[in-house]
Amino acid sequence: MLCFPNAKINLGLNIINKRSDGYHNIETVFCPVGLCDILDFVPEPGVPRGTINLTITGIPVDGPAESNLCAKAYQLLSGDFNLPSIKVHLHKIIPPGAGLGGGSSDAAFMLQNLSLLFDLGLTGEQLCDYASRLGSDCAFFIRNRPLFAFERGNFFRELKTFPGDLEAVIINPGIHVSTAAAYAGVKPKQPNRPLEELILLPVSQWKNTLSNDFEDNIFSRYPVIGGIKTSLYSMGAVYASMSGSGSSVYGLFHGKAPAIKEQFPQFVWSGPVLYTP
Repeated sequence: MLCFPNAKINLGLNIINKRSDGYHNIETVFCPVGLCDILDFVPEPGVPRGTINLTITGIPVDGPAESNLCAKAYQLLSGDFNLPSIKVHLHKIIPPGAGLGGGSSDAAFMLQNLSLLFDLGLTGEQLCDYASRLGSDCAFFIRNRPLFAFERGNFFRELKTFPGDLEAVIINPGIHVSTAAAYAGVKPKQPNRPLEELILLPVSQWKNTLSNDFEDNIFSRYPVIGGIKTSLYSMGAVYASMSGSGSSVYGLFHGKAPAIKEQFPQFVWSGPVLYTP
């Protein structure tokens, strides 16, 4: 079964407070984009049930294959459904550890397509429940449309409106930013105005209203990341921001995004913001 797990960007990200379980309550808008990995898997007869054979190519991923979220997604479902063994190949195109949710998307697509392949009949809510056990933003990729996210980023509300004429440019400088270190550098606070209201403003006003609470600390530690944001604005972006805890930075453009790949030695992707898998 072949599928194409897509990335996401964060439109605004407010860190509200620290929870008793050690996580943080946040508010953000997740938006799917068409930058995709390639995930393919088939049953592997003659191998004991509950066995996954995972190979990974493309952008290198740290850690052993058994710790990959695709493997964890399979083992999670196999624990309840005693799944047949499978052979999986993941080709990584979404930079890992870059604030784009690539690993979470891989896991969510794995859950969805395992349910289809083995006729498990899992509902969307059941898939979201499994996904939330794998990571805070995994459940978003089951829904995979622009959504307001809150608490740990695992609860969602629909947006009243969302602009439909935007293209995104995503630049990843190849810097790995530890999520734990990123949170350690931020002092949680209640925003002056809820993001759920601000996202309804015209995109032309987002530059002065939406913010990512990780940026100040990350930009001070890695000036090149902040420099990318500045460059995107100089190229005409109507809004630019770091995605998640970094290190990827995106710019939004009305209509066709400029061809800027040759101006950056780093990873660059561009395409429509409103992506439908």
